[in-house]
Amino acid sequence: MTQKKKNLAAGISCGVLLLLCISVCLEVPEKIRDRNRITVGVFSDSYWNVQNGYSYRILNDAIQKFRERYPDVEVEYESGILKEDYSEWLAEKLISGDAPDVFLVLPEDFNDLTDTGAVRELTDFVEKDEKFEQDAFYSSAWETGNYEQNQYTIPYECAPKLMFVNKTILDRENIPLPQENWNWNDFYAICKQVTRDTDGDGVVDQYGVTGYTWEDAFESNGVQLFNQNGTAVNFTGKKVREGITFMERLRNLNGEYSPTSRDFDKGNVAFQPMSFAEYRAYKSYPLSVKKYSGFDWECISMPAGAEGGNVSRLDTLSVAMNRKTRHPEYAWEFIKTLTFDPEIQAEIFSYSEGVSVLREVTESAQTLNQLMKCAGNSRMNIEILTEVVEQAVVSPRFRDADRAIAEVDKAVEAIIEGSGNISMEQIIWNRGLNKELNK
Repeated sequence: MTQKKKNLAAGISCGVLLLLCISVCLEVPEKIRDRNRITVGVFSDSYWNVQNGYSYRILNDAIQKFRERYPDVEVEYESGILKEDYSEWLAEKLISGDAPDVFLVLPEDFNDLTDTGAVRELTDFVEKDEKFEQDAFYSSAWETGNYEQNQYTIPYECAPKLMFVNKTILDRENIPLPQENWNWNDFYAICKQVTRDTDGDGVVDQYGVTGYTWEDAFESNGVQLFNQNGTAVNFTGKKVREGITFMERLRNLNGEYSPTSRDFDKGNVAFQPMSFAEYRAYKSYPLSVKKYSGFDWECISMPAGAEGGNVSRLDTLSVAMNRKTRHPEYAWEFIKTLTFDPEIQAEIFSYSEGVSVLREVTESAQTLNQLMKCAGNSRMNIEILTEVVEQAVVSPRFRDADRAIAEVDKAVEAIIEGSGNISMEQIIWNRGLNKELNK
């Protein structure tokens, strides 16, 4: 019996050892596979909210190019995620600890992702990589990924806001298309001239502008509302007062009615600010017929304020690295492939509606010819695009920036709707805004 027990014990030990060996052997391939694999977070539809049949074309080409450099590294992504669901999808992945190594960052998510420590700081990668050149990017696009002097995202694709112009209205009113350096005075004069009753029924049916906001006015007048950390706001300055006054003058032209984007689409409004991406999407057939078929239209730079220039907000889609990635070197190399490779960036002009963030690509003869073909008989000098992008302003980058901007919006609306002295109202609201910021 003793020998039998010994044999049984030996058998059990061998069995356990065998199972352990099998388990280890099964785990090794998975570990090897994971060691040579990075995942990417993307959405399936266009960032610019227009029809696009090339959702994954640029990404797939970037993956192929990356694999040529690193053949032993797999790159995977989950398909079918809509842009409207992307932020929630990414948040759930981050919470579960299963977030991709590299992922796209929507502008509205940037503050939350940096504040919660979800993204890895990229400053060291930028400074230590001798093959990477920060100066190759448009400075305004690059700044969108900067937070408290540190770089957290790399720009991938951008588009500035420009002013869409109904040329048919201007031609009918014998008004020439504004020049590149036009200003608020020019803008207001045209809006005043075109705002009228065109059919003689006693009701105004043609308007100057829709969609022009106090943010557009402040940006074009050189207003710096917040300090860098968002701990203070300056709402009392002359530039702010000029912006509010100008907004009030524009609104008074329309009386009790506020024209909408639908009015512009129907051809009844002379001006509407829009993204350059929409210009690219709807300037070419057949979308031009579908969207704006009843009139000729063009886009130009935004009008300059008395204290500013022809500048506007830059909308930028960026790429970030998961702070918890186990493959930071591969993740960085793939980020570079998406954002810094000229061939991949050039595809933005073929398979998307935005603008490349690389000067070399956007200012190339090939790109200019491609944009001109899209524009058809357009009057617009496409070369001004690079200047508009370079001079564009960036959204505030501090915690709860969206809430702070919403509070300013309340203040501006209250002043315009009220009847008090604007300068005094500014002082009163300035106290309340600063108190709100420091809650």
